[in-house]
Order: sequence, then C-alpha cells, then structure tokens
Amino acid sequence: MKICCVIGHRTIKESKILFELVEKNVVNLIEKENVTTFLFGSASQFTYFCYDVISGLKTRFPNIKRIYVRAEYPIISNEYYNHLKNFYEDSYFYSKKLLSNTFSYIRRDKFMIDKSDVCLFYYNANYLPNKKTKSGTCMAYEYALKKSKKTLNLYSENKNSA
Repeated sequence: MKICCVIGHRTIKESKILFELVEKNVVNLIEKENVTTFLFGSASQFTYFCYDVISGLKTRFPNIKRIYVRAEYPIISNEYYNHLKNFYEDSYFYSKKLLSNTFSYIRRDKFMIDKSDVCLFYYNANYLPNKKTKSGTCMAYEYALKKSKKTLNLYSENKNSA
C-alpha cells in the first residue's frame, strides 16, 4: 500500500483537460502503483480540485483513503475532528511539536513528502505570488526532487496538452 501527497499552487486555471489529467493520473496510481492513501494539505486550489476528483473516484475505488494533514491546530476538539471525518477518512497534525507560524505549511508539506511514495504536483516555475521569495509549492517541489521522490507535475502535462 502506497501513499501519494497532493501539493500545488494556491490558484490554478481549472479546466476539463486538467480534470481529465488528474483523474487519469490518480487512476493510474491506484491501479498500477498500488496507491491507497492520498495526503492533502489546505489553502490550495489545486489541493481542493484534486480532493474533488479523488472523492469522485471513491465509488469506483472504495478502499482509497483521504487524509487531511493539518499545518495548524495540533489539538482539535472531537466536534471538529468529527466534522473533518465527513470529508476525510482521517486527519492529524504533522508534528508532535507545537509549531504554528508562517513556516508551518512548508514543514507540513515536507512531512507529507517524506511520508509519500509519490508526489502529485501542480508546479509552475513562473508562478511567483511574492517576487521576493519562492512559492511554497516551489520549495516543496524542490524538496521532493532532492529526496528523489517520484513526482508527477500536472502543470507540465496540462500545459503540453493545451
């Protein structure tokens, strides 16, 4: 049983082509790579887009699990946990340490990459929301490559299909 994390830019250009790319790649990961668990963060349009596609595939592949990895709120109420269980099979905080600052999302993404066999990205090298620093997706993508993780960049595939 393998794990795949989903990481991408805060804003993306949604399209039927991108939907088909995500669906094709996820089905391939499930059927050919034995991926059963998908890790999601938050605050990313790509993450939410993939969540919808993967959730739609649960009727075809009921054994897949969607896990929400929190970058904030290491301790949550039972009420909030049960609320999250309406959307995900599980949720947990990425660290045993109490870390909550602007870098928590970057640390969370690294945690997800470390736990994953495959990383599903939507990474555009020209995406610069803040011209002074790299995007979080850029840092995560570079980290995944450094860790020699199998990476699928759907931005590249989407761009080549358009």
